[in-house]
Amino acid sequence: MNLMEKYVHYPFNVDIQEAKKIQEELRTRVFFRFPFRTDAVERIAGVDVSYDNEGHALAAVVIFAYPSLKVIDVVMSRSRPVFPYVPGFLSFREGPAIEEAFSKIRIAPQIIFFDGQGYAHPRFFGLASHMGVLYGVPTVGVAKKKLVGSGNIPRLERGAYTWLIYRGRRVGATLRTRTNVKPVFVSPGHCMGLLQAVRWAMRVTGKYRIPEPTRLAHMHSRDVEKFTGGRSI
Repeated sequence: MNLMEKYVHYPFNVDIQEAKKIQEELRTRVFFRFPFRTDAVERIAGVDVSYDNEGHALAAVVIFAYPSLKVIDVVMSRSRPVFPYVPGFLSFREGPAIEEAFSKIRIAPQIIFFDGQGYAHPRFFGLASHMGVLYGVPTVGVAKKKLVGSGNIPRLERGAYTWLIYRGRRVGATLRTRTNVKPVFVSPGHCMGLLQAVRWAMRVTGKYRIPEPTRLAHMHSRDVEKFTGGRSI
């Protein structure tokens, strides 16, 4: 039984112009209201995609119990990208590998964190937004680098943040997850508000700069030897 059901079906193997049309159409389906009480969240996930020497996309999804952040499942997939690397269209390149990994999930998460952008995107529809809309699940984008937007530098202490402004809109936040360490860039993907995205990113961040869901997903996606059976634990 596939626990991650797609609610919206759009292709990934398209040209740039069609990809842009899909982003512009699907962004109208993004919601910013979180559907759960904080104390009702029991399962979260992190997603990241790496690439091997042969150009395969290696997607890893790590499922955690919340709030303990104990890893309860890891699923992986390996596939050949159908879309070139073009800034602003990451979901079309990485979406098929993530979709395959999602098909193997046995424990459905209530929030998914992506190593990428959500609303802080040239067309307000990054990877986290795209996958969130397709699967109807709350998502957050946590990126190491800024794609769009401007704003003040946050204070140096952990938890400080400033808003990212793009085309007159608040699209995300520059967030200091560790004191005196360079910030990350957080934006809501789907079914998530701006401030909620920041708060959830901090709730799942431990002693490292990168929140645990995407940090561990990145580690698994880089472990090429594990990409044989599609599951780590």
